[in-house]
Amino acid sequence: MENINKKVQKSIPSSRVQRVSRFVKVGAKVSTNYIKHYAKTVVDADYKGKEELHKENAADVYDALSELKGSALKVAQMMSMDKNMLPQAYTDKFQMSQYSAPPLSLPLVNKTFMKAFGKAPYQIFDEFSKEAVNAASIGQVHLAVKDGQKYAVKVQYPGVAESVSSDLKMVKPIAVRMMGLNEQDVEHYMEEVENMLLSETDYNLELKRSQEITSACKDIKNVTFPNYYPDLSSKKILTMDWLDGMHLPDFLETNPSQEIRNKVGQALWDFYDHQIHTLKEVHADPHPGNFIINKEGLLGIIDFGCVKEIPSPFYENYFDLMVPENLNNDEKRKQVFSNMRFIYDTDTEEDKNKLDALFSSMIEILSRPFHSSPFDFSQESYFNEITAIADNQDNQNLMKSSKKPRGQRDGLYLNRTYFGLYSILHQLEATIETKSVYFS
Repeated sequence: MENINKKVQKSIPSSRVQRVSRFVKVGAKVSTNYIKHYAKTVVDADYKGKEELHKENAADVYDALSELKGSALKVAQMMSMDKNMLPQAYTDKFQMSQYSAPPLSLPLVNKTFMKAFGKAPYQIFDEFSKEAVNAASIGQVHLAVKDGQKYAVKVQYPGVAESVSSDLKMVKPIAVRMMGLNEQDVEHYMEEVENMLLSETDYNLELKRSQEITSACKDIKNVTFPNYYPDLSSKKILTMDWLDGMHLPDFLETNPSQEIRNKVGQALWDFYDHQIHTLKEVHADPHPGNFIINKEGLLGIIDFGCVKEIPSPFYENYFDLMVPENLNNDEKRKQVFSNMRFIYDTDTEEDKNKLDALFSSMIEILSRPFHSSPFDFSQESYFNEITAIADNQDNQNLMKSSKKPRGQRDGLYLNRTYFGLYSILHQLEATIETKSVYFS
């Protein structure tokens, strides 16, 4: 397990006034950092401190979001998964939200247990760690022992569910400014984000999904899941088996062999391909904090809070153009782009042509691993192509200037899933068989 931030929180700002106040304070601090930065550029013509500015702002924003937790911190976590979205300083800092946010103090944990069971954790378990062993955006995990068996007990932070909607309204302008996004797109996708975050705060729903998906995926090779315990769980507490192993960064530090890297990567690919194409629902939170890997390369999957159900019409359109013959068919491509709301009839012909070229390139790159099996995810050239499309100024201007949202809401979490999957496979430097249920 990771070493989490040792600063323990005794309370979480829960009222709207308290949370708004914290957002205002961090906004003022960021503004002060900008003033300091530009003052230095005036005084010292050789000053090249933009990276220092990013580091200061990233630290201040992360500290504020860590204190608030919940959806505010979850958005930071989502942003950190997309390395093209933010300056590196933000990405590095926000990745901490995946498993090392400041934990809550034990009295607050005891209070949550008393509300759920009428008992403190030490009255239910023989042993219960006083400190969290893992602290993320929605909740924190404690190690517990009962009758000689080890359990991971996830305890939700107080007030998280109640603050989702109001937090997103406050986060939106920060996200638009920091990422330079099209405000129409942000507004369009906000409802999807809100619905998914609300589902993540319902541990009864997570328990149900965890049991269903792990049962449906139990035969996938080299993948393991914890058992879940309804009698030791509630809407704010989720108890499962403790899985021994390491998160991805610690696993990579052990310098695993290429064979083990490929084994983990293949298991990850097979797990996601089965969910998407057979179950039509997917564990849509593929960040390193949600996987436990042992030295033999057995992949443990945890945290089914963020599950995206994939509607059939959207599924058919989304994967239709991953077939090269369809992508290269002008009539077919035009129809799917219209169905997916990538391109509108009211767009100018110039914009239609530019958007067609942009989305065609994105789909070709996304689908390339499916048609090049085995695929080597260590190749920098492939990921440089992804970065080049995102960094292209003409593409950025085209998307930012649009007065219409581009793409259906259902694409947000499926795109995020594939990006997260490819990113982890790249970190593993894995070469795997990328055959898919869909193409077979």
